[in-house]
Amino acid sequence: MNIRSLTRGDGVVIGAAVLLFIASFLDLYSIDGAPDSVDLPSLWGSGPVVFGVVLAGIIGAALVVASRSLPQVPKVAGLDLGQFGVAFTIFAAWSALGNVFDVAGGADNIGNGSSTGPSAGTGLILALIATLVMAAGAVATPLVPALKAALVPAPRPQAPQPYGAQPPAGYGYPGAQQPGPGQPFGGQPQPGQPQPGQPYGAQPQQAQAPQPPVSDFSPFWFAVPVPRPLFAEDGSQSTIAELAPGTWYLAVEQRGPSLVAQTQDGRRGVLQDTSGIQRG
Repeated sequence: MNIRSLTRGDGVVIGAAVLLFIASFLDLYSIDGAPDSVDLPSLWGSGPVVFGVVLAGIIGAALVVASRSLPQVPKVAGLDLGQFGVAFTIFAAWSALGNVFDVAGGADNIGNGSSTGPSAGTGLILALIATLVMAAGAVATPLVPALKAALVPAPRPQAPQPYGAQPPAGYGYPGAQQPGPGQPFGGQPQPGQPQPGQPYGAQPQQAQAPQPPVSDFSPFWFAVPVPRPLFAEDGSQSTIAELAPGTWYLAVEQRGPSLVAQTQDGRRGVLQDTSGIQRG
């Protein structure tokens, strides 16, 4: 899982799932006037609450986050895992609301000497809040631009060095040409001075004119606003990877309106849709 592909909405869903897990260890219900010796159960003490609220909410959150972070989302019965996850979170919120109105379904029959029935405990109230937030985050993330933003902003990369460029050479740099006889330190050879390998009295050769660059394209870093497929370089429509928002990729070549991009693991492919990309 690439954490940089997670959105703010995914962060809301994950935070709500953590709150739901913590709430599952708190009191299921409370009874006014009950003696301190009464040991009130947690959410794990009620089967309907465990299956309908706790497990349904946590499984739904896991499916939602997994569907948005995997390169290719598997489908079950024609529906992807994200749709199943959203349905699970809504069902968990609905079940939590029902259990708040009917706490423990008969917990008032406990022989505790209390004249009043049970009310929703701290754990059940927190579970209702967590599932409502979770369902709202799962449903609203694809619709609200603020929630679709990257959860962890990618660091801005340094400007890449163009392919074929040589590092600056100077005196003392490995591989740099050292001053020869008749050449002052750090200066240019004087006119009339013989160069190494040149017969004495021969005219120095004219420096060759620099060759024009083959292409004006320079590699650059970029990020995509939404997940986009990366196709094979042979021109086929087979997908080799999916570029995720919040991650920087290196564009190494331009082919008309398309870009040849390189992923972090070294794979190269053609990005056909370059609209809205952010250059580094």
